[in-house]
Amino acid sequence: MALKPLHDRVLVRRTESDEKTAGGLIIPESAKEKPAEGEVIACGDGARKDSGELIEMAVKEGDKILFGKWSGTEVTVDGEELLMMKESDILGIIA
Repeated sequence: MALKPLHDRVLVRRTESDEKTAGGLIIPESAKEKPAEGEVIACGDGARKDSGELIEMAVKEGDKILFGKWSGTEVTVDGEELLMMKESDILGIIA
């Protein structure tokens, strides 16, 4: 990986959405929404308080996360489309 996020940013790989609905209908590519779930690929060191003290990240590499529909900025790294977002854009960690 040639990209290391800075401060409180994380690099996320979206997880693929299902091809079928619960009822068995196949969803065409044009009707699919971008998934709001992903896996953390890389993390920054964390934000800093005004005093300079480091605030550690709540997520780590490998965590499965849930994020907002419009969160992050799309970036291409080594030919792969990833998302770069602030830690505050993450809604939760999927257990």
